[in-house]
Amino acid sequence: MDFTLSEEQQLLKNSAERYVERDYGFERRRDIIAGADGFGRETWAQMAELGWLGLPFAEEDGGFGGTPVETMVVMEAIGRGLMVEPYLTTVVLAGGLIAACGNADQKSAILPKVASGEMLLAFAYAEPRSRFDPADVETTAAKDGNGYRLNGHKAVVLHGGAADKIIVSARTAGGQRDAAGITLFLVDADAAGLEVLPYPTIDGSQAAEVRLADVASDNVLGDVDTAYPAIDAVLDAGIAAVAAEAVGAMQVLHDDTLDYLKTRRQFGQPIGSFQALQHRIVDMYIELEQARSAAVMATLRIGAADPEIRRHALSAAKVQIGRSSRFIGQNAVQLHGGIGMTDELRVSHYFKRLTVIATQFGNVDFHLDRMANTPTQLKQEEMK
Repeated sequence: MDFTLSEEQQLLKNSAERYVERDYGFERRRDIIAGADGFGRETWAQMAELGWLGLPFAEEDGGFGGTPVETMVVMEAIGRGLMVEPYLTTVVLAGGLIAACGNADQKSAILPKVASGEMLLAFAYAEPRSRFDPADVETTAAKDGNGYRLNGHKAVVLHGGAADKIIVSARTAGGQRDAAGITLFLVDADAAGLEVLPYPTIDGSQAAEVRLADVASDNVLGDVDTAYPAIDAVLDAGIAAVAAEAVGAMQVLHDDTLDYLKTRRQFGQPIGSFQALQHRIVDMYIELEQARSAAVMATLRIGAADPEIRRHALSAAKVQIGRSSRFIGQNAVQLHGGIGMTDELRVSHYFKRLTVIATQFGNVDFHLDRMANTPTQLKQEEMK
């Protein structure tokens, strides 16, 4: 299988990496996080000008008709820069749901504005007790005339405080953990009865608790009661996206650590001349390459015809990313010594983001369990 980027994809990669290196330094990131929104509106506009925000959407929807590979390229650059802008939630998750489930009117009203940077979206699917299971939905949507009334509590909604519209999963039928009976609703951020409580997360990003009290909505996204397959697919796309982001972050940690080993001197020589530390940096590189391969596999499996094959591949990638990010992060901190834990050095900030990614969309244990429950014949098919 050929994993080489096409000429256009390589140009995108070069452009994205140049932007991150030239225009999104670590000190600028500090200033952005300290701002009112927790991310850079100017940076978001620049991302729109670069075409990043419209990459995965069809041309008729105001996008560029890109593939998951282009998203992988952008997300790896985002990981390199430790960018805090809401690309994952607006473009990959919520934008992906609009593209997959929206009708013509919904797509035309939303996706061109997302691509141009005019509209921010959030996806509220997790709940306080759902524990990585998007089918565990207590939030309810009761029929009310031609619309619905939504009641419930959504937790850790990425960039929910900045969103213009929030996609909410709610139960319209079935039991609390049934995959059937879940419906998606588009809710305006200023809707009556909607309470959004934003807060910063440990990795420098933003999330929010979203509470709905008799929120009226007649803007159903997709078909009633049948949203779960779309939710499952878009969260797997999210896994592929953060896997690529993690690779970008791990690359920086590896490179920074290697540079430190070459310049930090002890006993009259660079500490990188000590064989034990050479072994450590080589092990970091091996983990980085394993994670990179897993991220590529995840990206190529997003469009698998059989959803079980997709789930197995994405879970395998998430397990590898979780293990590699922990190993590389811990060793980067340890090999830098005490300074590796300080707020002044960017190493600690990258490790924080990798720690969050390791649990985002399910931790290692969750995905090992999901892989174990994949039918044997699908595992054999995945190995081909």
